[in-house]
Amino acid sequence: MAATDFKDYYAILGLNKTVSSDELKKTFRKLARKYHPDMNPGNKEAEARFKEVNEAYEVLSDPEKRKKYDQYGQYWKQAATTPGGWPGGAGTTVDFGGVDFSQYGSFDEFINALLGRAAGNSAGNGRNAQWNYSNYRTSSGGPSGFEDFAGYENRSTGTSRDTEVTISLTLGEAFRGTSKRVATGEVSIPAGVKTGSKIRVKGKGQVDPYTKQQGDLYLKLEVLPHAFFQFEGENLVCEVPITPDEAVLGAAIEVPAPEGMITVKFPAGMRSGQSLRLRGKGWPKPKKDERTDLLVKIAIVPPKELTDLERECYEKINTNRTFNPRNTLNQMVL
Repeated sequence: MAATDFKDYYAILGLNKTVSSDELKKTFRKLARKYHPDMNPGNKEAEARFKEVNEAYEVLSDPEKRKKYDQYGQYWKQAATTPGGWPGGAGTTVDFGGVDFSQYGSFDEFINALLGRAAGNSAGNGRNAQWNYSNYRTSSGGPSGFEDFAGYENRSTGTSRDTEVTISLTLGEAFRGTSKRVATGEVSIPAGVKTGSKIRVKGKGQVDPYTKQQGDLYLKLEVLPHAFFQFEGENLVCEVPITPDEAVLGAAIEVPAPEGMITVKFPAGMRSGQSLRLRGKGWPKPKKDERTDLLVKIAIVPPKELTDLERECYEKINTNRTFNPRNTLNQMVL
């Protein structure tokens, strides 16, 4: 990756490196809601920003990925996919302490410098010798000591060569199913996949140069975080705000479901944190014409501003209220 291709995920979210996980999540939800395609139909710029925000949050919300990103900057992906951290793997004798990664214009340049330094003056190669890691191979198909490096995701399987590709999906694409274009053509992704799901596409991998047989393509799927819906086990979960009077009296409200708005009735006396279970309104079950449940968590939200009439009504309630939720707290004193 060239330095000009480097994405500053903190800058994308408008945050600094000391941001807490809670503030990170709060900022992401705000930006994801702002740039969500459903809120900006046909706006390609907003769609691009939405994907950037999701990509930034996906990395920074994962403690291990964030650690690699903070440590290695533009080369964090290579470090994250290599045993032992940076290329060379566990047990490498090369010392990376004090390396200024910004001095390299690409990862190739770093590898050339690294291998030249590791080799020293042996076999007639000086410290300034140029190496091409793409030609520095072992019998396993990857460069010596780099068998798990991201550039070598292809796995030799007998006489064919299989290929693994990671595909990112929005929650809507994963919910409905979609088609994606890869190097070998277009592939179909069924509804109901989740992060970590894998799909095997026979005969769409690389062609073995010796046998001329074509391997299989494995799609490793990653569902991007959503601003409103999250997973809780197999079910979908969302949080819906209600007003104090709706909590006291009960109400019928419009609630987003994956396929559109639906009317939900909830009883009087709902408390913050309680959930309503909408059966069969959650995530599609793979290979079944069924869906999991949607859990609607209630959050009671008081108004920040009141009209004169609203304030008068609340004051009357306060003056005449007979219910005291704290009347047993005196029994808790030690």
